Amino acid sequence: MGMTIAQKIIKAHLISGDMTPGSEIALRIDQTLTQDATGTMAYLEFETMGIERVRTELSVAYIDHNTLQCGFENADDHRYIQTVAKKHGIRFSRPGNGICHQVHLERFGVPGKTLIGSDSHTPTGGGIGMLAFGAGGMDVAVAMGGGAYYITMPKMFKVNLTGKLRPFVTAKDVSLEILRILSVKGGVGAIIEWGGEGVKTLSVPERATITNMGTELGATTSIFPSDEITRAFLKAEGREDAWTALASDPDAEYDRIIDIDLSTLEPLVACPHSPDNVKKASELKGMKVDQVCIGSCTNSSLMDMLKVAALLKGRTVKPSVSLSISPGSRQVLSMLADCGALTDILASGARVLECACGPCIGMGFSPNSAGVSLRTFNRNFLGRSGTADAGVYLVSPETAVAAALTGEITDPRLLGDMPQITMPEAFRVDDSAVLMPASPEEAKDLEVVRGPNIKPFPDSRPVGDAIEAPLTLKVGDNITTDHIMPAGAKILPYRSNIPHLSQFCFGVCDASFPERAKAAGQSIVVGGSNYGQGSSREHAALVPLYLGVRAVIAKSFARIHVANLINAGILPLTFKNPEDYDALNQGDTLRLTGIHAGMDAGEITLQDVTTGKAYPLCCDFTERQKAMLKAGGLLAFTAIG
Repeated sequence: MGMTIAQKIIKAHLISGDMTPGSEIALRIDQTLTQDATGTMAYLEFETMGIERVRTELSVAYIDHNTLQCGFENADDHRYIQTVAKKHGIRFSRPGNGICHQVHLERFGVPGKTLIGSDSHTPTGGGIGMLAFGAGGMDVAVAMGGGAYYITMPKMFKVNLTGKLRPFVTAKDVSLEILRILSVKGGVGAIIEWGGEGVKTLSVPERATITNMGTELGATTSIFPSDEITRAFLKAEGREDAWTALASDPDAEYDRIIDIDLSTLEPLVACPHSPDNVKKASELKGMKVDQVCIGSCTNSSLMDMLKVAALLKGRTVKPSVSLSISPGSRQVLSMLADCGALTDILASGARVLECACGPCIGMGFSPNSAGVSLRTFNRNFLGRSGTADAGVYLVSPETAVAAALTGEITDPRLLGDMPQITMPEAFRVDDSAVLMPASPEEAKDLEVVRGPNIKPFPDSRPVGDAIEAPLTLKVGDNITTDHIMPAGAKILPYRSNIPHLSQFCFGVCDASFPERAKAAGQSIVVGGSNYGQGSSREHAALVPLYLGVRAVIAKSFARIHVANLINAGILPLTFKNPEDYDALNQGDTLRLTGIHAGMDAGEITLQDVTTGKAYPLCCDFTERQKAMLKAGGLLAFTAIG
């Protein structure tokens, strides 16, 4: 039997385990990336391991999330990351150099290599044929130290593309179409490979948009072939020597095949508050729009920006609309300036923001009260924009421009002819904003600078044989890491200060939770299906750990979050009978006994002390995960090992 692209890369990097779906495998990791919202904690964790130099082929620290410096906190964290990177052999991408996924695609991504990043949209690298995973900071720290990355061997899905996109229909619409088909949990446990004749019509930036949005499906990762289009992109970046051809075998087998005819698609919109709440732009015609944001790691490439500039040229943004544009990298911004496209953007009345994540992570440019914001981003979770009652709609750059010009949701095909945009034969390469690390000899005398906002890592404790605690919070389905640990300009500066962050935990769901959890001392949280979807931020596990959460019981978990819970030493359990979720009430006292034996048996009994009823829970852990939980999490387990 032939192999898929992902299976070939996995086989080449397999350290242990067998490639049977559902089995635990350990992979050798070639590259890592971090960003500053998660990177500070990842490097604090790396330092605790006592390893002098990273052992990967390449590790890069990016500053792209916490770039607003309204106080000392972000600047201090940047200084810490810069100094720890220099000392330990990590390249440092300075603030303003760009969004990690855009820059990594441009300057460092290599087809056939493995990459993990402490950001859930690391699968963007699949646009050039990398096997790229989002992961928690602890997993990235271990990989930097030369350790393996452990995942459950995924199933293989294939999306077979035929036809060609029509004018004003984009890769973003392809992403929204697959979300419409599969939902935000339809890709869980699978790697999605994009293939078929239609792939040849998509550029690397378009492919990267699609793999970026694959994260919203809950997929382990997404990947495209590495072909002559990939080669042309790398050649334009001056990196043709990094290219290698990658394709699935003709007789490769897939667990599911989905067919999409590109020529039948039309402009789509994801409505609040989920990326899979997809409708046609034409169905929303006339909805008033207050704000438009173009950028993010999904849609900030040079190709996207040139299209935006061409559509804005000679036109003016509607007075009732505020338009922001964030180029994805300094390379993109420089090339927009060189060709005059930046002038066209500015002349339209748009506001050009820094080459950073910005509004996508709630870091500035929040909408007005109850405002409608159209964004070319990847997430529209409630409150993520920084405005609690805003309605965020996810769209393509073309649909975003149409709304900015008309003041309402508009099918972009009504704008007239689509200007022809071609990819340059050579990009403007300037890596001066990527600082190289010191040599091992120089590093010995370097000091790592720590500001007062950096607080100690929260103490974990081994999962004992019994837990009795109150159910301090019960939440519903599709709870995101933004619900558990919100982002935004007021909170993100404290990513290295877990005690301060704790007062915001579950603030979107129940602002009284932190006080209640502290009073309880230890507690249990109950959730619905797809608990922990969204960002890879391990703070959504570390902060509950600090607040005394010992176990989370849910109908099902998102992949990265359940790994982060185990890494933190929090016991994640699922209902054997999902309907039992309805029987538990917030405030009940819950008891778990015989935990260690239950781990081995795959089932633990939950006693509701308040009602006297009992419920079976599933605990499908690998031997390694059991050992980690018994040790008190990944760092404690690594120290023992």
